[in-house]
Amino acid sequence: MTDLRRPRRHYAYLDAGPAIYVDSFATIRREADLSRVPVDAERLAVRMIHGSGQVDLAQDLVVHPRLVVAARTALEAGAPILCDATMVATGVTRSRLPRDNEVLCLLDDPRVPELAREWSTTRTAAAVSLWAPRLEGAVVAVGNAPTALFHLLETILDGGPRPAAIVGCPVGFVGAAESKQALVDLATAHGIDIPYVTVRGRRGGSAMTSSALNALAQEEE
Repeated sequence: MTDLRRPRRHYAYLDAGPAIYVDSFATIRREADLSRVPVDAERLAVRMIHGSGQVDLAQDLVVHPRLVVAARTALEAGAPILCDATMVATGVTRSRLPRDNEVLCLLDDPRVPELAREWSTTRTAAAVSLWAPRLEGAVVAVGNAPTALFHLLETILDGGPRPAAIVGCPVGFVGAAESKQALVDLATAHGIDIPYVTVRGRRGGSAMTSSALNALAQEEE
């Protein structure tokens, strides 16, 4: 390590971690229109914008009015976080979790490939069924596969366990917008009112989803 040295500066840039965060969040609050976001979800919106780098994300965010309270209450009671993708789970800052909560992705469970073949679906969707023993009262995060979100909603509609809150932000060109709309419509179409946050359209992804989880885990930015 003693042979290592920092290269000479050739560019002017901010390189202090805490200062970068402060400046980033201040920039988002200046440039983003957060007027449609519930007051207690502003920090959530800021972190999701930070995770995507797109201030116009605010106009597509849909936040259930009880999302923040429901998710934070569940996490403070020790609820697990169930993730559809390893990248979502990896993006959770463990030090922000109030009860050293489990953060689980079951995509690598050995039962998943056979279930996916048997059901003619994606491995990510099949893994959702393995959440069943932990799903009731959990915080769910879908940031990758629309099929996982559809599968979760179908499980709930079939009378399965209900999570405390859903971060539903799958990304992509096939099924992403439709699965997120199904989440938005769950209460009006089926009378099942589960707090959620989602973003309309094709945008989403692991970084945005884990950013949302980090905001829900702790109020401080």
